[in-house]
This record gives sequence, structure tokens and C-alpha cells, in this order.
Amino acid sequence: MSKSIDEKKAKVEEIKEKMQKSQGIIFSKYQGLTVEEDTELRKNLREAGVEYKVYKNTLSRLAAKELGFDDAEKILKGPISIAFGYDDPTAPARILNNYAKDHKVLELQGGIVDGELFDVDRIKQLATIPPKEVLIGKLLGSLQAPVSNFVYVLDAISRKKEESQEA
Repeated sequence: MSKSIDEKKAKVEEIKEKMQKSQGIIFSKYQGLTVEEDTELRKNLREAGVEYKVYKNTLSRLAAKELGFDDAEKILKGPISIAFGYDDPTAPARILNNYAKDHKVLELQGGIVDGELFDVDRIKQLATIPPKEVLIGKLLGSLQAPVSNFVYVLDAISRKKEESQEA
């Protein structure tokens, strides 16, 4: 019997560790997905660096409670899968939300993002945020535009001076 208890304690510690390392954690109901659909979903998540697991809810609730997420108990009912986003907090929400649009049996339940509990509506809002790389690209483009324009103006002034000197 103590072996079983030790195994459960080890599993709770594993879940806690994953929750602590994650920037974004999304809980979803997956019951009703076919094996092919589940495999496709797991592949999409894996490609984005998201870990997707199914744990016993009692163990997940214990881990969440030990980390101070007492309200997660409301979410962790019935068959729940957990997507852990380690690098990009929006990735699990974005992928699961997009997948749920085509596969109605997949239901987002809520999540934890940067240590804060999110309800389904906030998770769906989070899912609309582009990936970090896209945001960085947009920021760099925005920062580069004024410099490019300034260089263009300086070049135009230089050309105008050259034309006036030649004339």
C-alpha cells in the first residue's frame, strides 16, 4: 500500500514541477476525440513545444492546491487534459482553441497563465495573441520604420544638394 502512496506522491510532485515551469497551462475536456484526432492534436502541440498530458484529477488538484491554485478545483472535474506551455504562454491556448473550432468535442475549461487562474473567456482572448516571434517581428518592424524613413529623407536631401551643385 505504501508503494501506491509513494507513486501518487511522486506523480503529484511531477505535476507540480511541470506547473511551476510552465508559463501557460490550459485545461481541456478531450473526451470524444478519436485516436486520429488526438494524435493530430498532440503532434500540433509537440511542434509548438507544448507538453500535453492526462493525469488523474485528484492528483492534479493536489498539485494545484499545493501551488496555491485552490480555484483550479472547479476546473478539474471529469476527464481533463493539461497542456503545458514552457516557452510561449499563448501557444497552448492558441493551438487548443483553433483545434476546438473544428473538433467541437474538445472543450477549453480554463487555465493558469503566469501564475494567474484564467477562465474560458480569458483563455479564448489569450488564444488570439500571435506567437512571441510574430510579436517580436512586429516590434522590430515598428522600431525600424522611423530609422528607415530618416535614412530616406537624408538620402533625398543629399541627392538634392548634389543636383543643385551640378547645376
